[in-house]
Amino acid sequence: MNKKDEMVMRSNFELTTIEEKQFYEDVRKILVEARERAYSSASAIMTQAYWNIGKRIIEQEQNGERKAKYGSYLIKNLSKELSDEFGTGFSVANLRNCRQIYLAFPQGSYGYSMLTKIPWSHLRTIMRVLDEDERNFYLNEVANENWSVKVLERNIKSGYYKRMLSTQLSDKNNKALEFVKDPFVLEFMGIKQNDGHLESDVEKAIINNLQKFLLEMGKGFSFVGRQMRICTETTDFYIDLVFYNFILKCFVLIDLKTSKLTHQDIGQMDMYVRMFDDLKRREDDNPTIGIIFCTDKDETMVKYSVLHENQQIFASKYMTVLPTVEELQKELERNQLIYSQE
Repeated sequence: MNKKDEMVMRSNFELTTIEEKQFYEDVRKILVEARERAYSSASAIMTQAYWNIGKRIIEQEQNGERKAKYGSYLIKNLSKELSDEFGTGFSVANLRNCRQIYLAFPQGSYGYSMLTKIPWSHLRTIMRVLDEDERNFYLNEVANENWSVKVLERNIKSGYYKRMLSTQLSDKNNKALEFVKDPFVLEFMGIKQNDGHLESDVEKAIINNLQKFLLEMGKGFSFVGRQMRICTETTDFYIDLVFYNFILKCFVLIDLKTSKLTHQDIGQMDMYVRMFDDLKRREDDNPTIGIIFCTDKDETMVKYSVLHENQQIFASKYMTVLPTVEELQKELERNQLIYSQE
């Protein structure tokens, strides 16, 4: 075999090898996708089975009513029988979860329609939320935003849904309020409440935990920059944080304060928003939104400043630790008082 023939054979071999690798990758992709679909399908089937088990438990307890005379005894015996035949997965605790998921998502409800779309691990967390509207909100967020169980648990514990609703009392027609919470909970920053930290410390902590901050902010936010300079003919100004929201189609400016809200803070943000609209906003952008992050505020400042009836400037308290249920409820009641007076 001459050298030319050898080179042709080698070239053909290499070409065949590449083709074989592609062939293998194509087949592998088919199998991986099939397994994923099979797992998803199996998960949905088992979730439906758990719901049916819960239904049967309730029916056996007392004709479908919630309180059972011998529920504990019934579930213990059922757990033993199922575990002996089917192995793990049917502990007393898991059977109680089956019972609870049936009660939380009755047939015909929106929650029931989402059962096969949400992982069992997420459903076990959501079903413990007492309010149906709140449960439905978290079902949607998990389905649309792919929240992990850890993120879901954190958001439920921090009152994500209730904090979001608290700002919408003043103007239900203002779509921007869907993205402004009060308070914001920034426990992930690792900064203690009232420890004398500086605004630069808060800014640095947010940048270091940007992904978690974006999750707390909500849907559609993208980071643009920090300490963004705006130049006028006479002075340069620096905005702490700038984001863009692709749903609202506008820039969102954040000014960080480590003290109670003042009228100077409000005036400064009003100026930033006006300047940004004039110098940075593009023709196809909606008006810029400004949010002042402060450690506290009062109803007088909100009611008698440009915050009143202003659809571009907002002030929200931020907390650096997860609030207790009592603390969160107190904040929400306070916000209800503030916003109901606007």
